[in-house]
Amino acid sequence: MVLLAGTALTSTCHAQARPVPAGDADVTLDELSVEGQRGVSVGYLTTRTRSATKTDTPLIDTPQSVSVVTQAQIRDQGFQSIEEAVRYVPGVIPHQGEGNRDDVVIRGQRSNADFYVNGIRDDVQYFRDLYNTQRIEVLKGPNALIFGRGGGGGVINRVLKEADGVPIREVLLQGGQFGNKRVAIDAGDRISDSAFFRLNGVFEDTGTYRDFVDIRRYGINPTMTFLLGPATTLKLSYEYFHDDRTTDRGIPSQFGRPFRYRQNVSTFFGNPDLNYAKVDAHIATAILDHQFDSGVQMHSQLRFADYQKFYQNIFPGGAVNAAGTAVNLSAYNNETPRTNYFSQNDFTYKFETGPLRHTVLGGFELGYQQGLALRESGFFGATGASSLVVNPLAPVTRVPVTFRNTGTDNNSRYDLGLAAVYAQDQIEIGPHLQVIGGLRYDHFDFAATDRRTNVTNARVDDLLSPRAGVVVKPWENLAFYGSYSVSYLPAAGDQFSSLTPGLAISQPERFENAEIGVKYDVAPALQLTGALYNLDRFNQRLSDPNRPGFFLATGQTNTQGAEIGANGYVTDWWQIAGGYAFTDARIVNGFSSGSTAIRPGNRVGLVPFNALTVWNKFDLTPDFSVGVGYIQTGHIFASSDNTVRLPGITRFDLGLFYRINEAVRAQLNIENLFDRRYIATADGNNNITPGAPRLIRVQLIARF
Repeated sequence: MVLLAGTALTSTCHAQARPVPAGDADVTLDELSVEGQRGVSVGYLTTRTRSATKTDTPLIDTPQSVSVVTQAQIRDQGFQSIEEAVRYVPGVIPHQGEGNRDDVVIRGQRSNADFYVNGIRDDVQYFRDLYNTQRIEVLKGPNALIFGRGGGGGVINRVLKEADGVPIREVLLQGGQFGNKRVAIDAGDRISDSAFFRLNGVFEDTGTYRDFVDIRRYGINPTMTFLLGPATTLKLSYEYFHDDRTTDRGIPSQFGRPFRYRQNVSTFFGNPDLNYAKVDAHIATAILDHQFDSGVQMHSQLRFADYQKFYQNIFPGGAVNAAGTAVNLSAYNNETPRTNYFSQNDFTYKFETGPLRHTVLGGFELGYQQGLALRESGFFGATGASSLVVNPLAPVTRVPVTFRNTGTDNNSRYDLGLAAVYAQDQIEIGPHLQVIGGLRYDHFDFAATDRRTNVTNARVDDLLSPRAGVVVKPWENLAFYGSYSVSYLPAAGDQFSSLTPGLAISQPERFENAEIGVKYDVAPALQLTGALYNLDRFNQRLSDPNRPGFFLATGQTNTQGAEIGANGYVTDWWQIAGGYAFTDARIVNGFSSGSTAIRPGNRVGLVPFNALTVWNKFDLTPDFSVGVGYIQTGHIFASSDNTVRLPGITRFDLGLFYRINEAVRAQLNIENLFDRRYIATADGNNNITPGAPRLIRVQLIARF
């Protein structure tokens, strides 16, 4: 039996609660075809989304590469973090993020801010949980018309579960190695024919394969849906989420390689008493959908989000010496609270002009973000040294650390006002040709005040971002597309936490993407995709040797790549999700990364030439299924200076699923089945994260 996501709300539907399946072996391909044509998620396939165009559009008609990780795939793989969930998405590589946040590299472009929830920015640095996530959408290539600033390589959008009127009462219990304990609930029903309720909650308390690294997090997300009339729907949501964990920046390097990484899978470098990160997030959202008598459809979202984030790191600050007897530890902390206010308003109208069928989108977005960027450097022991030498074979320290704000640390309060208007037209020229074109205007007004000097630096940017695409469909189930898009990243960067005089006069970075591709619906429940692209990034900053603190905007990178994806049912008993990515990301013009020179011709850090990731699920009987995952990537460099080489990855994952009865499913997941030693990710040359050893988790999912 298939569990469906995204079912449309009506005032008359009233679905019954469904059993928890081990697989979908009792569903035929004909039945799957019906659901695929409706556009809902079926297993590992989603056939349409509004995120790529802000209109409800089939993926086959979207001139952009989009990968969707469905709720079924998230559950089957047993992952609870974005970092692991995107492991099987072609062209996406997880970044370490200094051990305190989600961080990704998409098509050679790193970002810790290009995260969205239902199309609205969720850009604060923290680790997100998937307890209330319906699906994860990875939209590749810059697309400022839809998402605004940033998103140079693409964005990751979480679509949340909502109160849809379908009765559900589900409890998930998880346990595993290293003291893993997790419980999640999902309960929803109708209060009346016009009012629906749903509650998602989670609590997790777990250790990890890394020594001293513990995680404790919990969240609650009640949602309500009100059918205010036949043409009006109001959705309300509030989430409180808390995450408290040990920060971990991994191991250092030696002689251009990870330091004895096969022996250091669990070795912690730092002070476990002082390494920690915590966040408390309060997020409230109201969504109003209305269809006017004229046929205009309005989709309006209002969101308030307050994030209280703090993290502290004692970490390897350099490489291990040649003798293998010493490595320096450094220390710092960051207080980065932020409050976001966003109002996003879309208006869609469909009409015809002769043989042309138009779907016109117009809209505007208003936003205000304010926060604090306070960094303090750490000084060790009674002498107040800025670093501490430890033996890399015994790198745990309890030496006291004093933190203080120095002249080179951030200490600023900032605010950003933004306003945007955009317009887009999707034109269907007969059954075989579609074109899309649009333009977005963004106004950014950013100011940061140094709290020590009371000096304010400000910058205003007015940006125009075009988008154009064409879709040629020889047959209804086969589409060839081409697209061109542009996005900008203001000089203050992903997190816009400070603005120095040098940054205040720097031009925004610009991303330009040209892409051609093909999408083939082999069956309504199986889609194959392919894409070729060229992505240029301009105006990266090179330190001006003649003016300390100022920059030359001459840096440039180029990424050329090919991606192949497959999602859905190969047969009625075999599902597949994943694909292959070839990514050649290079430095065209050098730019600085701290004190390290980045030279032309270097490969961009953390980007493998080749990456193959495939997850398969086989329904062997109506009650028993097996999942097999394979990850293979070539070697990468820890950073773009190409001085530290990280080996490639070969990893097998396994899932076993058994339906005990109509209400209960048991699940066993084994990550890294053959216990291979590998490097998972990094944050520069000396903060390298070893991959997990063989890791076993067990889940019971009960639905009443």
